[in-house]
Amino acid sequence: MQQDPALEIPFDSACEPPRDSAADIEAAAIRLLAQREHSRHELEAKLARRFSDAALCGQVLDGLEGRGLLSDERFTEQYVNSRMRKGFGPLRIRAELRERGVADELIEAWLDLSAEEWLAQLRDAAQGRFGDSPLQDARSQSKQARFLQYRGFPESLIRRYLWG
Repeated sequence: MQQDPALEIPFDSACEPPRDSAADIEAAAIRLLAQREHSRHELEAKLARRFSDAALCGQVLDGLEGRGLLSDERFTEQYVNSRMRKGFGPLRIRAELRERGVADELIEAWLDLSAEEWLAQLRDAAQGRFGDSPLQDARSQSKQARFLQYRGFPESLIRRYLWG
């Protein structure tokens, strides 16, 4: 019995699962890195959503690190500077970097500022939000304290700022 050619299902390569190639993975990684710095952990997660071969992704990322295109240290420096400019404190920045898979030693190296430097950061954040007006009552003090805690400043620095 002969089949009608109109009923035949043509072979469609789109139905076939895509094969990951190192060139495709590297191109995707470089596109992501061109937008902003990423930690290795972030980049691995993004590539894993798109490509199925985790071992090949790891090899490509090793190659990018070897060529200096991917660097957790450069990412950490950029991230810490950016978050400090936006008025965030060390506790919040540390937690965010840990979420992004940055090693604790690297985090501590970049957040190792003196208490006076963090106090200046805290003061800038508070003045940016509340202005230079003196604290009048306990309610305004607690409002500032909650804001500064949310921003990631340690309680000892907040007390020092608010109550001397």
